[in-house]
Amino acid sequence: MGRKNQRGGRKGGDRKGGGNRKPRTDTYRSNADIAKNNEKLETFYNGLLPLDDTEKAEFWTSLRRDLPNSFRFCGSKGHALAVKRLLETRYAPEINKIEHFNGDVVQAPQPVHWYPDQLAYSMTTPKQVVRKFPPFASFQKFLVSETSVGNISRQELVSMIPPLVMDLKPGMTVLDLCAAPGSKSAQLLEMIHKGEEARIRKFMESFGEAALPTNEQEEVDPTEDPSDDGRATGLLVANDVEYKRCHLLVHQLKRLSSPNLIVTNHDATLFPSFRIGKDPENPNVPRYLKYDRILADVPCSGDGTLRKNVDLWRNWQPGNALGLHATQARILVRALQMLKVGGRVVYSTCSMNPVENESVVVSAIERCGGPDVVEIIDCKERLPLLKRYPGMHQWQIMDKSGKIWNSWEEVEHHVLNGGQAPGKISPTMFPRPDTSDCSGLPLDRCMRVYPHQQDTGGFFITVLEKKKEFKAKDEVKSQLGTATTTANDASAQQREIVEEIKAAIGEPTDGLPSVGSKRSLDDIEPEQTPDNKRQRTETPTNEKIEIITEAVPNVETPKAEDSTASPAPNASTDKRVKRMESTYEEPFKYLPVDHEVVQNIRSFYKISDRFPSDRFMVRNAVGEPAKAIYYSSQLVREILVENEGRGVRFIHGGLKMFMKQDAPSAEVCRWRIQSEGLPIIAGYMGPERIVRLTNKDTLHMLLKEMFPKFIEDGWKKLNEIGERTRDIGMGCCLLSIEPDGSDPDFSEPMVLPLWKSFHSLNLMLPKEDRAAMMLRLFNDTSPVINRTLKDSAKLEAEAAAAGSDTKQEPQEGAPDVEMENAIAVEDAENAPTPNNEAEEAPVLSSEVPEVST
Repeated sequence: MGRKNQRGGRKGGDRKGGGNRKPRTDTYRSNADIAKNNEKLETFYNGLLPLDDTEKAEFWTSLRRDLPNSFRFCGSKGHALAVKRLLETRYAPEINKIEHFNGDVVQAPQPVHWYPDQLAYSMTTPKQVVRKFPPFASFQKFLVSETSVGNISRQELVSMIPPLVMDLKPGMTVLDLCAAPGSKSAQLLEMIHKGEEARIRKFMESFGEAALPTNEQEEVDPTEDPSDDGRATGLLVANDVEYKRCHLLVHQLKRLSSPNLIVTNHDATLFPSFRIGKDPENPNVPRYLKYDRILADVPCSGDGTLRKNVDLWRNWQPGNALGLHATQARILVRALQMLKVGGRVVYSTCSMNPVENESVVVSAIERCGGPDVVEIIDCKERLPLLKRYPGMHQWQIMDKSGKIWNSWEEVEHHVLNGGQAPGKISPTMFPRPDTSDCSGLPLDRCMRVYPHQQDTGGFFITVLEKKKEFKAKDEVKSQLGTATTTANDASAQQREIVEEIKAAIGEPTDGLPSVGSKRSLDDIEPEQTPDNKRQRTETPTNEKIEIITEAVPNVETPKAEDSTASPAPNASTDKRVKRMESTYEEPFKYLPVDHEVVQNIRSFYKISDRFPSDRFMVRNAVGEPAKAIYYSSQLVREILVENEGRGVRFIHGGLKMFMKQDAPSAEVCRWRIQSEGLPIIAGYMGPERIVRLTNKDTLHMLLKEMFPKFIEDGWKKLNEIGERTRDIGMGCCLLSIEPDGSDPDFSEPMVLPLWKSFHSLNLMLPKEDRAAMMLRLFNDTSPVINRTLKDSAKLEAEAAAAGSDTKQEPQEGAPDVEMENAIAVEDAENAPTPNNEAEEAPVLSSEVPEVST
């Protein structure tokens, strides 16, 4: 929400708000002011990367250049292509007219050749050019406008890779363990809903019911995800350890209007297992959800982002990566535990350091039971035009002093001869010796993307497939297995030295692992942050969601072989846990099918019996509709109901479907349809509440003018919808926009919520959606006209001219200004706040979530 009308509570000041404050110091520094050199960094990667001298020079030259701006077109393929067409036909030709700037050729945004359907673009134009030339200013306005409504995602190119190599199909369940800020989560949601509109239309037609037009262009197989009459049955669980970033996730993902989404707030190393009913054969044993796909884009040192986060040139230290290795391995092991057999985990970082990449992969596979249990999948056939390097089999470790170590044996020998233990280095960071079961892992199947290959950031991606269930080895035992050559050959003195080294380097002891450095919120672009995740999956699965029966160890006293949880938390951990528990969220309460409000909604909107009535919920402890009614998929419902009061920190679920509204009469339903929920329910509404629009100019008028009147002869100005809107009953209805296809700029079917009051109409759209649609369809950036405000101003002016000091009462036939303005303001206030979904005071759940293997 916005800040409303807050006033300063301290000393006053001038109208500019200066007050008694000290003048701000300008701390802005240009990237050019930062020296892009770091001796340790360059020494480490020059000795590590398998590049010849020419390619190394290109590598460092690329790292020192600014990162190009990049974005992708979102939504269904048909919708994305429609928005992309505007770039190609309206903005690119104008930009291409700019021939030179300071002797350099100015280029319009260029399509990324390796991205499917070329729906991603990259732009290398300097900021001073963008600010100087009007065509760029117009394009920038378009970019910001479409980003605000979710049609464009401003996202680093390498961040787009993981979902593309995941092979995620409709009907699958997917978990994004470290999801904020949400750009990759948005890609995953799009894949879950792929073809849904066309699939629902085919199902409706097969049942002999009328169906609204759709803009989806894909050929849809009705047998793909068919179990819910074509509605998507898949699931995305988007998780982040930071509460504020979870609400950023909600803000980003709500634009996609998905009822198949859950957002949670948990430490990824201890992510809880979701209960989902009982075992039919043993009612006393609970069942737990396993995932088809999991994305583990883990916290990392981020040296692949040097082009954007230029402060890293000064701040990079080898210890940044060493301190994150153990946490990254725990996250990956936990992901593999929650995966179905045959499912796939995509592990990714925006680091180029093998300590955070290949060594983490080897450590996790080792703890899970070796290559017979977890397999590294070759994904060369994915994105064939993407240039990449294979993963490394051999690498070195640099300690915080800058010394290079080639093996753990070298560390042992150094300490045995009186040397000082080298900081946080541990045996799991090194390549495995030939005696290890994991020495021959096909690490070349991992993907490394370097900045000079495609003018991007640096990135690491690997895809792991689970072959069978396992119990993870104890973390300490797994490390000791490679800490010395063999236990039999080590002398008592050597064992003491190994323990001494472990104590000196601070290997994981007790306490929850601390999560490392995901990008801070300050690094987020206007609508995005650079992400650190990659995902890939290949096995097509149309199978039903697999639910595994399993034992549940207690979080507080986990067994090492059953869980990735650590022993009892220490003092610092207690503080973090208390901080996470201090943020509360209202519970999710589902309404019974026979609830009076549900029945009233179904009756007023003539909703088909094929639309489920048991998926409407509210967010308050009482369980009664107060302000908003939400809707979720069936699987989301099962998860929220089964896990209530079990300590799972649910932040968001489903989408907002209805908002309570003051109705002009008892016959009018007090629950109006929200714009984000309308596409879900539109196909199931009866014709009684549908208004069909085919004229482009009519839509332009409704977008540009709020509350146009239809009394007297005003309805005639509404063209083809005038007579229909004059005769339809008051309240909320559906505006179905059905172009005839003759205008390429007006060819996309849409559904919008329309409110009819006594004397006027209004499109119930947030202001950013209204502005974006005016710009997209009509290239119109003029301000919206609010008729009710003009009428109020006119009445006040007339009263003043007549010498009246009293407030003029509304004349008969005048619109209900307060009610209509309240609707507009309420819809316009969409800024996220930590409690923007709660309706009542939150209630704390003291339960501890269950963690199951």
